[in-house]
Amino acid sequence: SAASDVYKRQDEGWLTEVDLTWIHLASISYEDFRSPLLSGESETENFLLPTFFLVSPEYRNFRFGFSVTAPFGLQKRWNDPYPATFAKKFSLQVIELNPTVSYEFNKYVSIGGGVRALVAKAIARNGGVIDTSTGIVVSRDLEGDWEVDWGYNLALAVKPNDDLNLSVTYRSNVDMGLTGDATLQTNYPSPFVFESPGNVTLPAPAVLAISGAYTWDRLTVELTWDRTFWSEYEALDIRYSDPIMQPVLASVFGPPVPKNWEDTDAFRISASYQFNDAFTGMAGFAIDDNPVPEEHLSFELPDSNAWLYSIGGRYKVNEKMELGLAFLYDYKESRTVTNGQVMGEFTDAAAILVTGGLSYKF
Repeated sequence: SAASDVYKRQDEGWLTEVDLTWIHLASISYEDFRSPLLSGESETENFLLPTFFLVSPEYRNFRFGFSVTAPFGLQKRWNDPYPATFAKKFSLQVIELNPTVSYEFNKYVSIGGGVRALVAKAIARNGGVIDTSTGIVVSRDLEGDWEVDWGYNLALAVKPNDDLNLSVTYRSNVDMGLTGDATLQTNYPSPFVFESPGNVTLPAPAVLAISGAYTWDRLTVELTWDRTFWSEYEALDIRYSDPIMQPVLASVFGPPVPKNWEDTDAFRISASYQFNDAFTGMAGFAIDDNPVPEEHLSFELPDSNAWLYSIGGRYKVNEKMELGLAFLYDYKESRTVTNGQVMGEFTDAAAILVTGGLSYKF
């Protein structure tokens, strides 16, 4: 990770790193098996995502750090009538502020820990015709506010010899309590608008990661297994401060939506090679499971298993400054789903990430 890489390059003085990532999410195609009228394509998405890392010099075997990252989020938009009924726009923005402290017992063992402050905001818009025989139309518009929730992270690093590094990290689950104002509407049996404050709790799941890195001269190879505990996400339960008295709106938007996501595993391998004193090349590959079971998959996140490929490099400008550039391609497998709401195949899902970074020691 960028944070561990910052730590490896730290000796004396403060070290900062600033990165900017361009994220491109390709349009997902949905082909419905029942009728072409139910098919559609999601909107392409583009984001610019900054991150920041700071590591202190050693002070009596202690180091202090601080990072600003975005561990979860992004959005999905569908404008075609049938997909938009379930997910016209679903957006979740999460920013994590993470102050940390580490302690080195000796040259073999170090521990660390910190506080997770997750600042999050959500938007949910969906609606359309839910009964073609009667022409019943419903819609929901939920605009959230920025909220802060707390968790923690722990780490253990072991260095049996000069060439081998082993580490275990754990980031706790954080239940993000999101609030905002909701507007629900229907045309049946007559036009009706319901407005109320609303709230929902979404988990930022715990992640356990175990890594090992070994160096042969100029080449370093790292293997990582991580497990993400998505099973915390059992239901999407948007609660409203006022009771929904209108029968159609109550039946559509009142009950919790089951999710029952599953814990996932990811396997990653990466290599870096120091070509000379100035340039280091990097490459990586990962396999990442998806957490969404077929019976609960819908248009807000039509996820599937992923294959990730990355390549990049770091250039040492001088003793104080380094520049970096990296490219990542995230290929998503096609997925066929038949659960009543979705009866078709999702294809063409993919993501491209390009990251530029600058580190400076002072």
